[in-house]
Amino acid sequence: MPQTTANGVTIHYEDHGNPSDPAMLLIMGFGAQLTLWPDELVEALVGHGFRVIRYDNRDVGLSQKFTGQKASGPVKLTLLTKIGLTPRVPYTLADMAEDAVGLMDALEIERAHIVGASMGGMIAQHVAAKHADRCLSFTQIFSTTGNPKLPAARKEALQALVKRPDSTEEAALVAHGMHLARTIGSPAYPAEEERLRERVEASIRRSFYPEGGTRHLAAILADGDRRGIVRGITVPTLVLHGEDDPLVPCEGGRDTAACIPGAMIRTLPGWGHDLPLELVDELADAIAGHAHKATGVPA
Repeated sequence: MPQTTANGVTIHYEDHGNPSDPAMLLIMGFGAQLTLWPDELVEALVGHGFRVIRYDNRDVGLSQKFTGQKASGPVKLTLLTKIGLTPRVPYTLADMAEDAVGLMDALEIERAHIVGASMGGMIAQHVAAKHADRCLSFTQIFSTTGNPKLPAARKEALQALVKRPDSTEEAALVAHGMHLARTIGSPAYPAEEERLRERVEASIRRSFYPEGGTRHLAAILADGDRRGIVRGITVPTLVLHGEDDPLVPCEGGRDTAACIPGAMIRTLPGWGHDLPLELVDELADAIAGHAHKATGVPA
């Protein structure tokens, strides 16, 4: 699979569809590999007439690791941001946004539809706000503005996200990954047990690098309240969010839409913090429909 240098960082990516079709860049979230974008969703978006690029963010998957670069713990980072100080972190979400734009440069893509999920939505906010000339549209999936007044993640969801596995034996890693998926997933669309196990096993065998997640979390916490940035977004925006998201409550999506003039929002009952197969067609139709509308292409 291909790699390239983007913003001075080695980025691993996949390129699907017809190179002459409009580009759509998928940005995944905290500690998550590109494979968390389901193949079925990628194929559906290609079927809607897009060249779809998904990639591993820095410090995850097969992209460049920043091994040894220390990040402060979440308590210290949260305290610093609350008193108005900017914490020192190995890299920021703004840096990761430049990775995304750098990948577009490397692939000679002038403009793309930007789709970001969770932390990827936060990265995409930076891209849309600072590089509007490179964005055809922006779709945010279960993400937020960083507004400190919004409801927090449910305790059990946050604990499942940051808890380390009991050991590095594959069986323990798989059990940990399945527990996380179950805890933050969609109550109306629980994943079939064997398929979930196979997906988690494939992810672990592809790459297991929890150290990167520590730096990802530091970048999120250091970014603080992004409402000032988000209000500057002029790119046509669609917000998609589950009404039963235990990790990033739906209010985060609503707050994003409220900050961006003309933004559309669609919330779905029973949807949590994952991309279940049962929703692939509905999500693909929404993302593609928004992208086509933004560029004046008949749906």
